[in-house]
Amino acid sequence: MPFAPRAVRSGVLWRCLGLRDRHAGGHSGRPVGLGQVGRLVAAIVVALALGASVAWAQRIWVGPGGGGSFGRMKPKWARLADFDGTFLYCRGYYESARYEDGGMGWWTDYPGADNNFSVRLAELTRVHVKLDAERQPNFVVVSLSDPLLYRCPMLFMEDVGTAEFTAEEKQNLKQFFLKGGFLWVDDFWGSSAWDWWAREIGGVLPPGEFPIVDIPDSHPIMHALYDVKEIPQVPSINFWYRRGRRQTSERGSDSAQVHFRGIQDAHGRLMVLMSHNTDIADTWEREGENREYFAKFSPAGYAIGVNVVLYAMTH
Repeated sequence: MPFAPRAVRSGVLWRCLGLRDRHAGGHSGRPVGLGQVGRLVAAIVVALALGASVAWAQRIWVGPGGGGSFGRMKPKWARLADFDGTFLYCRGYYESARYEDGGMGWWTDYPGADNNFSVRLAELTRVHVKLDAERQPNFVVVSLSDPLLYRCPMLFMEDVGTAEFTAEEKQNLKQFFLKGGFLWVDDFWGSSAWDWWAREIGGVLPPGEFPIVDIPDSHPIMHALYDVKEIPQVPSINFWYRRGRRQTSERGSDSAQVHFRGIQDAHGRLMVLMSHNTDIADTWEREGENREYFAKFSPAGYAIGVNVVLYAMTH
């Protein structure tokens, strides 16, 4: 079974989080461990280390490098009963019209990223994460034509350089944003993927009214909980292996620079977040497969993810 107890890496995650907890002093340089959230995580790690019951301990997906195998999991379609006010990882379903090297369309990094991020979000914050009958984080796939889309305050999508929306999906997405929804798209690389995505999202939010802007380091999303100084370039673990664990730009010079961009509403609230030329979600999906990859990329990946969720849920 491609799961591992979260105790295996919780301590490593804790030691690697050399970022700053804004509520524990922000730019003053105090480590995360001194803050309220830090004490919460430390308590979880101690409980697990003392042999707390695995009946309630959520598990981390581990892929082929860690002794398991993902395979292609069927969409776990959202149901009305899934929505009860707790955090629910909603992944947007779309049809792909083209192929990008290394991409898998809507299900890129699914379901490992969805599960693992939800586990760590529960550990690192006081966010109440939706659990299923086995006390694993619940996560769902939502069609952009499904009215349940509006039940998701936040939506995740990857490999969007291949997405093609129908007229109905474009209209639903626009209403989703105008009703207060938030979309984070990640893991699309190079100028061709960017141009394709810019065209698709432009059909939802016309660029004349809703331009794409670069997100500065001073933006609140960079400091919602952790002080994130920069967005790292994260390659997929497979690319990283193939390139001798040294290169990070999956399209060479065409993806050398990471772009962290967004689309805001008339009041300055981010509605769409775009992390281009980086694969933040792989830092979640692949955390249990290779210790070096985990230590190099996962702490920053989780810090960014936590910041994004807290921003989205409070704006």
